[in-house]
Amino acid sequence: MKRKSKKSLTKRIKVTKNGKILRRTQNMRHRRSHKTAAQVRRMKVVKTLHGRIARRVKKIVGA
Repeated sequence: MKRKSKKSLTKRIKVTKNGKILRRTQNMRHRRSHKTAAQVRRMKVVKTLHGRIARRVKKIVGA
C-alpha cells in the first residue's frame, strides 16, 4: 500500500528539482529584538538538509 506523506513536514520544507531539501531557520517568528543583526541575517538564509537526515525526510515526504 502507498504511504501517506506527513503534511506538517511538507509545509515546512521544499524539495528542489535536483532532490535537495530546503528548510527555513527556527526562532524567526517573534522576539527578534534581543537577537543581533548578524544573527538575524544568518537565520534569514534558507538552509539545506544533508546526509542521513535528508534521506529520512525524503522518505517521510515521499520524494
